[in-house]
Amino acid sequence: MAEVVKETGVTKEKGFLYYLDKNGNVSRSKMARAGKGGGSPEEVAKAGVTRESGFLYFIDKNGHVARAPMARGRK
Repeated sequence: MAEVVKETGVTKEKGFLYYLDKNGNVSRSKMARAGKGGGSPEEVAKAGVTRESGFLYFIDKNGHVARAPMARGRK
């Protein structure tokens, strides 16, 4: 199960990919479509999240930064 790390409340718009950048902030890029490339990243919210190894970080449906343990070595 995922746990919320930081509440940012970002509202997601269609056509954009939201992610946690290397500085720990929420960024977005325009999604690439057939024949067109993606857009350059723009910072949406300052979160200041420090990543821990063994976790997958993502932006959940409420616009908060969440993390879940990575599935490793399952068969």
